[in-house]
Order: sequence, then C-alpha cells, then structure tokens
Amino acid sequence: MRPKLELLDRDLLARILDEAFEILEVIGTKVGAPEALDLLASAGARIEGGVARLPEALVRRTLQSVPHEFFLYDRTGQPTVHYGGDDVHFDPGSSCLNILDGETGQPRPAMTADLVRMVQVTEMLPQYAAQATALVCNDVPSEMGDWYRLLLVLWYSDKPIVTGAFSVPTLRTMFDLLAADSGGMAVLQEKPRAIFDVCPSPPLNWSAFASQNMIELARAGVPAEIVSMPLAGATAPVTLAGAVVQHAAECLAGICIHQLAKAGAPVVWGGAPAIFDMSTGNTPMGAIETAMLDMGCAQVGKSLGLPTHGYLVASDARQIDAQAGLESGSSALLGALAGINMISGAGMLDFLACHSIEKLVIDADAIAGAQRLIGGIEPRSEKLALDMFTQTGIHGDFLKLKETRALFRKEQHFPSAVIDRSGDSNVSGILTRARQRADELVAGYQRPAISPEVETALVTVALRQAKASGLDSLPGIELPAVVSR
Repeated sequence: MRPKLELLDRDLLARILDEAFEILEVIGTKVGAPEALDLLASAGARIEGGVARLPEALVRRTLQSVPHEFFLYDRTGQPTVHYGGDDVHFDPGSSCLNILDGETGQPRPAMTADLVRMVQVTEMLPQYAAQATALVCNDVPSEMGDWYRLLLVLWYSDKPIVTGAFSVPTLRTMFDLLAADSGGMAVLQEKPRAIFDVCPSPPLNWSAFASQNMIELARAGVPAEIVSMPLAGATAPVTLAGAVVQHAAECLAGICIHQLAKAGAPVVWGGAPAIFDMSTGNTPMGAIETAMLDMGCAQVGKSLGLPTHGYLVASDARQIDAQAGLESGSSALLGALAGINMISGAGMLDFLACHSIEKLVIDADAIAGAQRLIGGIEPRSEKLALDMFTQTGIHGDFLKLKETRALFRKEQHFPSAVIDRSGDSNVSGILTRARQRADELVAGYQRPAISPEVETALVTVALRQAKASGLDSLPGIELPAVVSR
C-alpha cells in the first residue's frame, strides 16, 4: 500500500472544475498573442477586447488530446523522469537572482561560477531526478541570461532539465541548444531532455509572451509546464478553494491554446500558488496553506488524468535555520504524499528570492526521507515475524539473524553525513556539515563525456548569440580547441 494524501472530496472537486469552466465561459481570460486569439476564435471562442470567452465544450475537447503521461530523457537517451500517475520527482528551484554565500552566510548576486557549482552538486545527488536553470548569472548580459543558464546545465550535466524562457527569441535559441545537444529537433521531440515552465499572470491573464510561448512549445514538440501562480487574497480569491478554482481556470485556458496549436503535444498541470500573508504583506512559500494549495491544485489535475507539478521544499527563512528545516521538510513530505510528479523549489530561501547550495544538500536528505515514506511498508518474507522469533525465542538477539543482514538495507534509509545520528556532542552544526558535503560532492564530480561534435555544436550556437550581445567568450566554459582556434 502506498500512502497518499488528498484534501478535496469528490463533491468539492466537481464544484471546483464546474466553476473553472464557468469562469472561462462567462468571465473569460485575457490573451495577449494575436496568434493565440486567432486559434481560439477559429475554434469557437468569443473574442472581445483581447478577452477570450471559452465554451466548456471547446476546453473539454482540447483536454482530450493531452497526453496522460510522458518522459524526460537524460543525455544517454534513457527515460529518467516520468510525468504521470503518482510518480514523484524533485528538482531545484529556478531563476534565482541571489545566492546565499557559503562563506559569509549573506545573500549576494549569483554568478556563473555559482551556477556551475550548483549544477555539479545537483548532478551528484540522486534525490534530484532533474536539473534546473536555478540561478541567473549576473556576470553575463541580461538579454542572454535564459539561454546561457541552459547552456551551462547542458555542459555540466547529463540529467533532464526544468527550464524556461522570458522572450520568444530566447526560447528559439534554447531550442537550438537542445537540438545541438540531442542531435537534431527530430530526436529532441522523440526523446525530450527539457521541459519549459510557462507562467500565466494572475488573475486570468495569458500575456503575449506566455500565450505565444505555449504555441511555440507545442509546435516544437517540447514539453510545456504551466506554472499558474494565484496569490490567495491578493491576485486570487482569499479562500483556498477559490484560489484552486482560479488555478484550474488558468491551466485550462493554457491547455486550450497549447492543444489548438498542436494536439497531442505534452503539457503539465503545474503551478506555484501561495497565500498573501495579511499580517506581513509577504507571499510565504513555506506556509502550510501554500502547501495545501499545491496539493489541492495537483489533485484537480490528477482528476483529469494530467501530469502534475508544484512548488514546494522552499522556505521563507533568510538563513539556513530551524525555520528553513521545518518548512522545507514538511512540504517535501506533503508533496510526495500528494503524488505530484515534479516538485520544484529545493534549495530556495527568502520567498524564492535566494538560492543556497548548502540548503540544496540538506533538502536532499529531507527528500530522501519523503521518498522512503511513499515507499510504504512491505512484507519481506512469508512470515512477517514468526520465523525470526522461532529462531531467537522470546529473549532472542535479532542482530545475529541472517534475515537482519539480508533485509536491513531494504528497510532502512541511511541519510548522508549531513544528518547527525552519532550522539557525539562534539559534532559540528548542520550548516558546517552541509558545506563539507557540498565540497565533497564537487570534489567527486566528473564532467559528463560529451562528444566533440556536440560540444562544437553547442558552442557554435552560444558564441553566435553571445557576440550579438557584445561578449566574445563564454564564462564558465572552456572552448573546444576546434572552436577556440
């Protein structure tokens, strides 16, 4: 039996979807891209002043063509991340401007070297099934930031990638990089290595870029991950149920645009909902209600048979402290119990404004515990305990049994040295242990074996774009000899 947690009963789930369909038909959604408006109008939507009112029959028709599952692949072509069902995977949070400096303990603007180190650490931690374009590199021109982050992840990692773009031209450059890495667009479509987050603007606004982005991703055959972000009490209804309705409406509208562009293209029902804290004016990602929103939104997507995503394992603390551990560990457990396919946010602090490599390492142990929990309790032998008692008697020593030696590794998860179970009062604090663990992971890291042809193709695309931004080199990347000459 796999443990599972749901927050919505059948009646409430039905009401949420009914209202979401009604909002799209009566209130509508703002759509910025002219091409998206044309697609919707030709399919039967009513368009007025940039607002599209979507008939329920139209939305339900487009839902029917969404794949219920798909995979992301690693560099070797192996299916690594399964979007669908109750499979659960984790990746670091994305797009942070700042990093918590491991030496000073203070936030500062992130640089290329920080992202390289984070990719290396993530590559070495099996708890993370995918990489993320986690940091914005403040030492490269801003207009090349999106694709440059992707280039660095491709250069230093074999894992699948959760990424995103903030302009259509940048998106196309990222397609070029992924195609160069995969061996062409046809291979990329067959075995996608990356998924792209796309964010509608709450409430009910698919901006020109976001809606065009959905079209471009669908037609390229590259998976799209809708990241709807209702803020309960500010840009969404104050009630959790009302915010879930808005999330559903925004996701349904995005799916409608996406599937009209190319029916059958892979898309994920995802999001980063939160509450608006009326006492502070902040958007707490570590609040229990935020986790509840993620779980409720995912349950709605699952009821439609769709792959799911959520933003959890983050903390609002500004330092790695007890608050960070409390918020991140509890939401990792809740997300896993909800069966969310991809859970983003590990390593993040300060309301998603800051990343920390040390926290990423600590979060990996929290994730490992959550993964052990959803593994459940299994019978490992025909008799659960009787045979062992038969051997030992009432005062027996179970340490001596061959069953103990054979089974303890299957039953027990052994955390890394970051978690102290020694009982030694002289052991250093968890932050020091996390720094040491990160150093060890980087020391043991080896860059993936990438063929010279792929390296040359990646660098050729990157240099062309970098030179257009006034940059003649690629920070963090040693150019292949054939290119550097």
